Amino acid sequence: MAIPGSLTQLDIWKSLQSHYQDIKDQHMRDWFAADLNRFERFNVTAAGLTLDYSKNRINDDSMNLLMQLARVRNLPQQINAMFTGEAINRSEKRPALHTALRNFSDRAIVVDGQDIMPEIRDTVRRMEEFCWKIRRNQWRGYSNKPFTDVVSIGIGGSFLGPKLASGALKPYWDSRLNIHYLANIDGSHITEILKRLDPSTTLFIIQSKSFGTQETLKNALACRQWFLDNGGEESDLPKHFTAVSSNVEKAKAFGIAEENIFPMWDWVGGRYSLWSAIGLPLALAIGIDNFRDLLRGAFEMDEHFRTAPLEQNMPVIMALLGVWYVNFFGVNSHAILPYDHYLRTLPAHLQQLDMESNGKSITLDGNPVDYNTGPIIWGGVGTNGQHAFHQLLHQGTHFSPADFIMPMCSHNPIDNFHAMLVSNCLSQSQALLQGKSEEEAIEELVASGMSKAEAIVLAPQKVIPGNRPSNTLYFPKAKPQTVGALIALYEHKVAAQGMIWGVNSFDQWGVELGKQLGNKVLDALESQKIPQHFDGSTNGLVRAFHQMQNLL
Repeated sequence: MAIPGSLTQLDIWKSLQSHYQDIKDQHMRDWFAADLNRFERFNVTAAGLTLDYSKNRINDDSMNLLMQLARVRNLPQQINAMFTGEAINRSEKRPALHTALRNFSDRAIVVDGQDIMPEIRDTVRRMEEFCWKIRRNQWRGYSNKPFTDVVSIGIGGSFLGPKLASGALKPYWDSRLNIHYLANIDGSHITEILKRLDPSTTLFIIQSKSFGTQETLKNALACRQWFLDNGGEESDLPKHFTAVSSNVEKAKAFGIAEENIFPMWDWVGGRYSLWSAIGLPLALAIGIDNFRDLLRGAFEMDEHFRTAPLEQNMPVIMALLGVWYVNFFGVNSHAILPYDHYLRTLPAHLQQLDMESNGKSITLDGNPVDYNTGPIIWGGVGTNGQHAFHQLLHQGTHFSPADFIMPMCSHNPIDNFHAMLVSNCLSQSQALLQGKSEEEAIEELVASGMSKAEAIVLAPQKVIPGNRPSNTLYFPKAKPQTVGALIALYEHKVAAQGMIWGVNSFDQWGVELGKQLGNKVLDALESQKIPQHFDGSTNGLVRAFHQMQNLL
């Protein structure tokens, strides 16, 4: 799919630069005062979510110009290419078809001449059978006791997506099963998980496409040895270990029965794999019906993204707002602020989704970009952040656009807790918008009993500039369908931004370099030879590792 011209040389880009100069000093307070319908006009609903984007530094002209940019960059055609299975991941010559995993339509999805939907549906059927056996105690451990714990071993997308969805949907968990996620290659992490478990009632799911990812395989081998050292036999391994992998032979050699190996496909990237059998621990926790509802919510957002006009397209609007801030306001970060305890790991998942996808400096055509691409994603949960990093959001020297994410109803209504939580969310976005002028600060201080002279001295410290943009995403309650739509929304926002920037959002060569170098450094750490072949710093740090190991 050809994307015309160098981005910064496009006429529409220059028009946006001129428009930015026209409005950059205008304050959103004035826009709201002059337009009583601003909330209704900059508001869109899709798949059970509503986006209020009225608190952004845009007007009608801004949005019209951004929509023109989307069309000049052939965004509708690029979206269609993703859904129809074109090899949009050019560097790896693969499609990016995570949307096929939640395709509830009758549309065939063809890859290399084959409709992949029958295999996807068969995998979901196998997942259903697997979950039925575990949750109804039809499949038991070597001691004939029902399983009480499931340990999912993976890293990256095999860890972050399922962990997010599991946490988000904790109210739907089967209380008889505890789900644990093991990712970090850190002896402390695995120790803290295993010391609470009984091997006779623990099921392990190893999640690795290659069955060779360094961290995952090392953790899996350690769990296998723990199992054998604490009552399990080699012959018991098939009862306690399953896998999601494309390397069937390696999984079988590990001791896993072939019928308990679930597939992974090259056309699904790790950070988009929640919807596949990688979601098996989640399906065990919440049940296959709720897992299907999660898929259905994502499908509804897919259909919205695929068919809605750009002007009413939620992921496209969010993507364009991000481009507006990154490339014209010079913003380099974006805050994710979920006001829901169950969504507390959403920022971590979106860090990988966004920064691994669009942390690129080369275009699809192999040319260096002369503009910024993906922002730094960060954030935290609810009112906790208000007593930590919100200070920078309000009075820092640079601003970070923020997404406030908020269910209007709680799974656990206690007194007026939820009304207080929502009030904090709304007041924070309001404060970012309005700020506080020096005159208002002086009046406030004098009203509190301070003399006018003292107030004039102190007031500058209390000035808050406001005019700091935010979105508010809200929905009735974090149900499986809603959570599916929410995650898919951000997937499509990130993809749309990559399409506009002209980068490949579906590879991650920087990550691959770290893996390659990691093996070489590991060899040096495990050798007693003094390293000379790395850079001076790495050589010195390897020597320090050897010295400190010898001290213990």
